[in-house]
Amino acid sequence: MPHPNNLTSLPVTRRHALVGLLSSVAVTALTFPKAISAQQTDETPENSGSDQTPFSFDVLTEKMRAAALEAPKPAEEVDGFLAEFDYDDYQRVRFNRDRNRWADTENARFQLNAFHLGWLFNEPVHLNSVVDGVATPMAFSTADFDYSDVQVAIPPNFEMPGVAGFRIMTPLNRADHQDELAAFLGASYFRALGRGNRYGLSARGLAINTGTSDGEEFPRFNDYWIEPPSANSEKVTLYAALQSASVTGAYRFDITPGETTVMEVTARLFMRKDVQQIGIAPLTSMYLFGGADPGTYNDFRPAVHDSDHLVLNARNGDTFVRPLTNHTRLGNSYLAAQNPASFGLIQRMRDFDGYLDAQAHYELRPSLMVEPVGDWGQGTVRLMEIPSDLESNDNIVAYWVPDVAPAKGESLEVSYRLHWGLSPRGDRSVDRARIVRTRIGKGGFAGVDEKTDRIKFVVDFEGGLLSGLSADAAITARVSVTRGELAQTTLSPIEGTPMWRLVIEAVPDKPEAAMELQAVLNGYGQDLSEIWLYQWEV
Repeated sequence: MPHPNNLTSLPVTRRHALVGLLSSVAVTALTFPKAISAQQTDETPENSGSDQTPFSFDVLTEKMRAAALEAPKPAEEVDGFLAEFDYDDYQRVRFNRDRNRWADTENARFQLNAFHLGWLFNEPVHLNSVVDGVATPMAFSTADFDYSDVQVAIPPNFEMPGVAGFRIMTPLNRADHQDELAAFLGASYFRALGRGNRYGLSARGLAINTGTSDGEEFPRFNDYWIEPPSANSEKVTLYAALQSASVTGAYRFDITPGETTVMEVTARLFMRKDVQQIGIAPLTSMYLFGGADPGTYNDFRPAVHDSDHLVLNARNGDTFVRPLTNHTRLGNSYLAAQNPASFGLIQRMRDFDGYLDAQAHYELRPSLMVEPVGDWGQGTVRLMEIPSDLESNDNIVAYWVPDVAPAKGESLEVSYRLHWGLSPRGDRSVDRARIVRTRIGKGGFAGVDEKTDRIKFVVDFEGGLLSGLSADAAITARVSVTRGELAQTTLSPIEGTPMWRLVIEAVPDKPEAAMELQAVLNGYGQDLSEIWLYQWEV
């Protein structure tokens, strides 16, 4: 998937820019001492009172509505020493810990600091502080950053034209320590953490024409307005202005940290022109290999991924679960739904032994569930699986596509909650047996050398009413195959465990065809399990 900063022309990827950077700052953030006051000093640029302007979400909304009637403005570009940073120099820059914003608030629960401009981040982002309905620009200078071992010549007390993005910190894991809670960096990308998490997948403000013939746009958050939280604040509220060639938008985020961190998002969108496809609440993740798709990587680790399943919850109680894959061709899956209860990309395997990675700790990467607020109507959850041979590439994309998209001159308001955590609400069925794992192999009997064109799919289920049933319970599996033929199914309990195993053997119509499979366990007049979906190809 292309990167908004033309990373395809560089020996790095979008994930190098975002994951690598965020991972490095996350490590240092975990060692930060309690920050001290960041009051104005002789080294801190002061803001003129004339820079203060009235602000509210409605004011921002009208500003973006008017902007949609005009042509996009040329992107700002940095020059001078800011344009001289290479990868190594940029990685060495750190925000000065004692200059965190909001640190001077008594008993401050939240603090903020910024990402430096330069390297791949050459378009300034502007931050503003909002107090009592009045916005004031937040100033940053070279005095705010630590440039130890940087080879670029740094002018002292240079007032920055903006920043690359920002982090919000809070005592997420320990009462005496400021941990990273969320980061906004690059185009409209952002991430958050629940308690005990490591950075993994990302969210975006909006997806435009992803994987279409018109070419993908990457809308940007160029301006933010942030309300400094009071000492007793339980959340952080911020606003963002989004712009691209085809759309403008006003966004509001309310971020509440916890075991599962929740972001309440409201987006008001205004169309500059027609687009082929608009993607609401887009999620971006990485799946290299593991489980049903082990690959041929000659890697000591049994799995490498930030997410391993797509989940869609329907209003009628059905939960659709789709294991992720990394095949040699671009994969597209479409899950139609009427006003879904939730959807998301999840990390279901939570044991260290499932990954054996003592640095990346993929078992701690957050799952992310999108919970629509209000009636989203008829639409589709689109899943894109992009072939990749590097764990530094984000190759999984999922988002909501409304059946009726806004046209040029029209507007759309949409609200939703983002749940970030190890087990956020909606990541599994509450009442029905969940899918524990999926494995795939050659059909027929194991250990017997026979020629067969059958493909074997092994799906294990656990939980709900299923786990309490005896081996002779009247349970059946409803299995369907598209672009293939169902050859055989077997369902039985796994002795000594509360799990049941469904074995499916199917034959694809053509070797190059993508075979679609679906299965659910049923008994006593009801569905007893999540609904398993899979797309198979050579």
